[in-house]
Amino acid sequence: MKRKGTNFERELLDELWNRGFAAIRVAGSGAMSYPSPDIVASNGKKILAFEVKMRRNLPLYLKKDDLEELLVFSKIFGAEAYFAVKIAYKSWRFFRADKLESLKIDNENFEKGLELGEVLGIYEQRRLTDT
Repeated sequence: MKRKGTNFERELLDELWNRGFAAIRVAGSGAMSYPSPDIVASNGKKILAFEVKMRRNLPLYLKKDDLEELLVFSKIFGAEAYFAVKIAYKSWRFFRADKLESLKIDNENFEKGLELGEVLGIYEQRRLTDT
């Protein structure tokens, strides 16, 4: 499973580089005593930190410790913190860590997740639920 997770992290890295962001995987993320995300990216104007989660299907239950560590790192680093979620046969969805309403991502709130272009500031999409 770790190999699959690494492959999805590399897929996201490629997407970030292709859209003008320098991005790196953080060595030892999740295995050291300091908080560290899976991926850090920037275009010189915007700094992003991602915790990457991959599942075959939903629901996905995020860990409170992962959330807290991502928020701590991002605050110190000056980054926007996101959970990047990849579900088999679906597009990536991104959830801003400081705006999560629940640690459970199910079919309903997965569709409300942001697309990569929205996260990167390339475009803004209004959803039917927006008022």
